[in-house]
Parts: sequence; structure tokens; C-alpha cells
Amino acid sequence: MYLRSMKDAISTRKGLLALSPLVVFMLLYLFLSLAADDFYAVPLTVAFLAASLFSLFIIRGETVSRRFSHLAEGAASPGVMQMLWIFILAGAFAATAKQMGAIDATIQLALTAVPPGFVLSSLFIAACFISLSTGTSVGTIAALAPIASNMASQTGSNMAMMVAIVVGGAYFGDNLSFISDTTIVASQTQGCEMKDKFRANIWIALPAAIICMALYACLPDVTVEPEQLGDVCYPAIIPYLYIIVAALAGMNVMLVLASATVFAGLIGIVSGALTPFGWLRAMNDGIMGMSELIIVTLLAAGLMQVIRRAGGIDWLMQLFNKREGSRRKAELSMATMVVLTDFCTANNTIAILSVGPLAKQLAKRYDIEPKRAASILDTFSCMAQGILPYGAQMLIASGFAAVNPLDIIPHLYYPYILGAVALMNICLPQPLLKEGRKL
Repeated sequence: MYLRSMKDAISTRKGLLALSPLVVFMLLYLFLSLAADDFYAVPLTVAFLAASLFSLFIIRGETVSRRFSHLAEGAASPGVMQMLWIFILAGAFAATAKQMGAIDATIQLALTAVPPGFVLSSLFIAACFISLSTGTSVGTIAALAPIASNMASQTGSNMAMMVAIVVGGAYFGDNLSFISDTTIVASQTQGCEMKDKFRANIWIALPAAIICMALYACLPDVTVEPEQLGDVCYPAIIPYLYIIVAALAGMNVMLVLASATVFAGLIGIVSGALTPFGWLRAMNDGIMGMSELIIVTLLAAGLMQVIRRAGGIDWLMQLFNKREGSRRKAELSMATMVVLTDFCTANNTIAILSVGPLAKQLAKRYDIEPKRAASILDTFSCMAQGILPYGAQMLIASGFAAVNPLDIIPHLYYPYILGAVALMNICLPQPLLKEGRKL
């Protein structure tokens, strides 16, 4: 039994009060964003700060100092500190790789490999490859959306569809890359290794990508001569390949990121793309670029600790027990919660960060492996973010192509297929489950 006895049961009033800071965050962020007609007008840091301050009033019978200590305990937990170190190292590596030309080289390689008569599938593969290497859906879309737009203009193809191909491929890497924010947060909140989460996730993302490529191959293709590209600097791509191989080989993720940063910096210096001091500045820029995510992580972790202290997590688990939950229902609950949270925040990393603690409790209660829970959170958050007309990625894509985001959404085949494959993975019988586990 999750609750040791009926006298431990938490009342509905107390449970709702414990969860009220999350409601304050959602309402503050959602309503003000709708009022401003801009989901990026309200800084996440301010919304989480307001919810954190409100949370101090839901705990009774303790001094103000003691209430603040709960926020500090959550923010200073070992898991959160490890996550912050990964953010810092990932920022340093990403900025170093960009400065030494790794992103440009990766884009050139992907576009050079595109056969002129096989544009649709090749453009999708290029977006998948670049996003998997760089770990950023925004960067992938910013790099490829103008190219997709030019291709559509040259051939008279559907502009919205060409841009949608890039947006879909961008989420393939966002869901799988070892340096993606969503991968880091999903793995850390569930307490699993990123390589294990990758191995669980690839069986969902790869089939979805293959189905999507087959679909593009069946559509009437377009023929376009790619713009003249410079020579590909193959050494600049090595750091990205090193990260994938080292992480899958089982090397500690922080050691992988630290060594990859040194590796990329040395290649940049030897090739003349970086100076020693330019390398230091690049690392500083990358670390500072993670500052908002670091602050939000600290605030969210502190907030969840107060909610846990007030009984919010226990109350939710109590509800699952009353409804005779099952493994499958728990996994569907994880997926539903992260999707709804992403719709409210328009940020899949924050959605995973917010839902992560409850998902971890559900995983323990229903014997769900941490890597599978992390995969569910990451996959469904990327699916939700991929179809949001007011998400940053969609707004960037529509801006480059000068089309309405609502025109792009019907052509987003990959996010829809990814969601369908993920649902099938949850709902269909799992032959690999250990004996005795019930769905």
C-alpha cells in the first residue's frame, strides 16, 4: 500500500491546497500571455518566482525561515545540482562547437548529401541529422527554414509543407540528442542514464521517422538544384560524433560533455577557427546562455519540494490508488500531464521539469523503469511542442517562411506519427515486460 493506513489519508481540501502553487503558476503564465497575445511576454522566471512565494503560505505552523528552507532544500538536492552541472557543460560545449564551425559544417554536409530529385525525404533526414547533432530544435529550424522556403519558391511547391518537414525533423533530434535540454531534464528527473533513455526512446522515434520518410517518398517529389555550398569541414563534425559514441559507450555524461568541449576547442584552435581567448569567451557565452534555464530549474525544484512537503504528491498518488490504477494508466497519465503542461507553458523542457517529480512517483508505484518514464515524458512533450501554433519553434519557422503557423500544422506529419507510435507503445501488450508485471 502506498499509504500505510487510512488515518494517513490526505483530504481533498488539503491536497488541492498543496497543489495550488502550480495552479497559480499556470493561471499567471497562461492568462497574462493570452492577455498580451504573446506566450513569450511573461518571463518563466517571474511566473515561477510568484508561484514559489505563494507556496510559502500553504504550509501552516512553521516559521517563515523554515518555510524558505523547504524551497532551498528542493533547489539544493543532489539531483538538481547534477542537472545544473550538465546544463553548464552542455552550454559550454554547444557554444564552442558553434564557434569552431561544427554547426555550419553539419548543415553543409546534410545539404550536400541531398539528391536533387529526392528533396522531401532528404530535407527531413537533414533536419533529423542536424537536430540530433546539435540538440536544438530552434537552431535546426533557424538554419533550415530559409533553405526550405527558397526550395519552395524555386519549385512552386507548398511553402507550408516544406517548412513543416523541417519542423518535424527538428523534433527528432530534440527528442533523442544527448545535449538536448529535454533529454537532460527527462533523464535527471527520473534518475536514469541518458544512454538508457536513448535506447528506450529510439524504438519510438526511429519507427516514427521511418514511417514519415516513407510517406514523403510517396508524395509527388520536387526537383531543385541546391545552392552552391562550400567545402565541408569534416573535422568540425567530429565533436558531435564523439558525443554520440562516447555517451552510448557508457561514459559519464559530465565527462563526455567536458571532454567534448576540450576536443572541440582544440580542433577549432588547430584549424584556425578559434583563438584560445575566443574559446574561453565562447564557453562563457554558452554557460551564460543557460542562465534562465538554470534559474527556472532552481525555482521549480524548490516549488516542487514545498508541494511535496505539503502533501500534494501523496494526495495525487492517493487518487491513483482509489481509482485502481495500473501500469498502463500510469503511463497514459504521465503522457497526458506533460502534454497539458506543455500546452499551458509552450515550453517542453519546463513541462518535463514540472511533471517529472509526480511521474517519478508513479513510476515507482507501478514498477515502471525510469528510462521508460523518461522516454514517455520526452516523447510526448516534443509531440505537443511540435504542434503548438504559439511555440517558439513554430513562430520562428512561420516567420522565416512568411506563412501563418496554422497553415503549417496540417503538414506536421512527424509529430502526429510520433504521438501515434508512442501511444501504441503504451497501449499494446509489451512482450519484453518482466513476468508478473501487469498492465
